[in-house]
Amino acid sequence: MRTICCAFYFVLLCTIASCAQSSDGLLRNVTDKDRANRPADGDLLKLTAAEHAARGRVYLENRHFPEAREHFQLIIDNFPDAPEMSYALMGMGRSLMWERAYDKAIPWFERASKEYPSTKDGRDSLAFLGACNVRLGRNVEAANAYEQYTVMYPIGERIDSAYLNIIDAYREAKLYDKANDWVEKARVRFPGTPTETNAIDGRLRMEIYRKNWQGAIAAADLMLALNKFSRSMVSKDEVSYMRAFALERSGKRTQAQAEYALIAGNGSYYGGLAADKLAASGSRVKRIVASSSVRDYPVPFKAEVLEFSRKKGVDPRFVMAIMKQESTFKPGVKSPSAARGLLQLVVDTAAKYQAQAGFPELQPDDLYNPRTNIAIGVEYIADLKDQFNGLYEAIAASYNGGEDNAARWLARSEPKEAGIFASEIGFAETKNYVFKVMNNYRAYRDLYNDKLERR
Repeated sequence: MRTICCAFYFVLLCTIASCAQSSDGLLRNVTDKDRANRPADGDLLKLTAAEHAARGRVYLENRHFPEAREHFQLIIDNFPDAPEMSYALMGMGRSLMWERAYDKAIPWFERASKEYPSTKDGRDSLAFLGACNVRLGRNVEAANAYEQYTVMYPIGERIDSAYLNIIDAYREAKLYDKANDWVEKARVRFPGTPTETNAIDGRLRMEIYRKNWQGAIAAADLMLALNKFSRSMVSKDEVSYMRAFALERSGKRTQAQAEYALIAGNGSYYGGLAADKLAASGSRVKRIVASSSVRDYPVPFKAEVLEFSRKKGVDPRFVMAIMKQESTFKPGVKSPSAARGLLQLVVDTAAKYQAQAGFPELQPDDLYNPRTNIAIGVEYIADLKDQFNGLYEAIAASYNGGEDNAARWLARSEPKEAGIFASEIGFAETKNYVFKVMNNYRAYRDLYNDKLERR
């Protein structure tokens, strides 16, 4: 069994490395073509709409946003009737959204959604319009965009998230009755599905935020009774933890302790938090190191991690936890979102920190160098630590899901403690990422001191 797993793992790593090389090769190929197609005045020569779209897509997928927009703009200016027009409009907005220029992205999404409503680009643009408004704090406008999506595209690709985003948008606008109305609409529209569970979870998180402890307990009880957690954004352990938290805050300490005890030390993220709660109260809790061993949690690149983390006041064990999750310590890995190397840095993020890390001249492929990647990555982690007051869950969430998103989730967290923040993370991928990183971090702290020496 172990041999089969190791062989599969080796094949998977080789496949990832091959995809990374292919992606990098496509980017170099397109860059070379553009250089050849650019005369002395600096403006790209007009190609076919299809070729501009193909090159723009390569740049967009590799997060070279200005280059992508140059191609999309040529389609918009020269090929108004081309089938690639909807993608060009959406791509303009998407590139600006990724750069967090939300005000500039909105007109492009509005145009794509109005002019090409029957295309996937138009449908996605309407959803992205809602997302941009959320990030600008325009929650009613966001809810309106998502409501329009539910009317126009009742079986659209993003219909589930549209309902859930409406709940959170009205909640953030403090229109709690409307948020609750949409919880019920989601339950009617998606009975017995993960979306129903996620909608009720929206109510649970809202009642925690409002300090309506009885309402939170009722929402948790409903979710536990339905017991439909598979493929949802929330686990049974999380709901039990939130229920125990509400019981504790409502003064029912004995009941809360019993609820925490049900999940404490079971290896899950919330089980670990519950164990910490019980230990803080003086209860004896079985200590489980996530079935971990030094073999499971190694410390490669120890010298570089210690060197740069000491300079920036970052716990090297947290850097190891991130690195293990990001690349499993493989320096040549590139992700589908164009993140490179040990700490999976994207070029636009690396550009913000490269100078202070000591690398004023940086090419994308330099991020495959372990020392370069660690130096820049630790600068980034240190900045996030300052932004989020050392809350490691928020640092991890920001690392995966973006700083503006993490800041919004933190603003929704009341009180601002680890378990409440984790419950507010709005992306399934980011939430699972945080759980894995924090479980890694717990194991590294159990196994090593802050000099990465074995305990």
